[in-house]
Amino acid sequence: MKVLFIVQGEGRGHLTQAITLEEILRRNGHEVVEVLVGKSNTRRLPGFFNRSIQAPVKRFLSPNFLPTPANKRVSMSRSIAYNLIQVPAYLRSICYIHRRIHETDADLVINFYELLTGLTYLFFRPSVPQISVGHQYLFLHHDFEFPQKNPVSLLMLRFFTRLTCIGAKEKLALSFRPMETDEEAHIRVVPPLLRREVLCCEAASGEYVHGYMVNAGFGESISQWHEQHPEVPLHFFWDKPDEPEVCRMDETLSFHQLDDEKFLRYMSSCRAYATTAGFESVCEAMYLGKPLLMVPAHIEQDCNAYDAARGGAGIISDSFEVDRLLEFAQSEYQPEENFRSWVRSCEWRLLNCIETAEGIGFINDYKLIYE
Repeated sequence: MKVLFIVQGEGRGHLTQAITLEEILRRNGHEVVEVLVGKSNTRRLPGFFNRSIQAPVKRFLSPNFLPTPANKRVSMSRSIAYNLIQVPAYLRSICYIHRRIHETDADLVINFYELLTGLTYLFFRPSVPQISVGHQYLFLHHDFEFPQKNPVSLLMLRFFTRLTCIGAKEKLALSFRPMETDEEAHIRVVPPLLRREVLCCEAASGEYVHGYMVNAGFGESISQWHEQHPEVPLHFFWDKPDEPEVCRMDETLSFHQLDDEKFLRYMSSCRAYATTAGFESVCEAMYLGKPLLMVPAHIEQDCNAYDAARGGAGIISDSFEVDRLLEFAQSEYQPEENFRSWVRSCEWRLLNCIETAEGIGFINDYKLIYE
């Protein structure tokens, strides 16, 4: 089966999921013919993605969320205004996606939460079946439990999520824990797509705190905490432009440019992990048995943090209160062994969903008859 990936380029989660799924598909006799990645003028594609993905990568301009002037949480007003101005460019991207679906001769499109994929299927209705993959599809599941947050924000999150999966035969919702299939919404719950390097990683317990922030504005609050606690070693990752590979502030505080191999190396040996609550890195920390401090940067991460905290993986805060994290790590945290078993069942569960999705078998049989 020939598969085309379309990936939202925001953050690192969807990118590492695409790398992992490509490896799984290739290992099981399928071919990923091309990877289309949404880009923006405010973020760059991390170098680890081009180094790790095997299929040809092509870019297209895609909507993204802009941070507040402090560069911490997402600003909805700035994001809406910016993306409205870019509508003509997004329409060209939709036409480009439609053209690549047909020119690659793909049997299947796998969409990693890219909005313009859903709009392509809305406007052009390609005959090639689509499967949408992402933890966000759990927000459409009838049994998902939401945090007590702004109802309008939650409504907009669910609406946006529905737009990304227009035309999808199946929605594969990556989840911290097993849940029943939502037949009415065509949502199958599957384990997180963690890289083989994570699954094979040997965890150790070091002295430093590891961290990742999707918006570099959080660096100021981390520096402020560090001034009060200079004895605690901190290694944080960001994707701040025009900064060196390692920005060493002093002997115990360093900011690193995002690099997946280096990120995992620091994750595996840290004492605890502080993050803006992106799904992927939360799962990696849970798998490696690292206590979590989650500081959500937008409503989606609010939901991730609430879901993870319900299972005892970590604590939630409005700022990087590393002292609270260290106290939690010492007195309350217990690793969740069932989570590791759930993650390790990912490959066969995903393959079963992909290979048995409605319509895909028919297309393969059709090609065999006429080729």
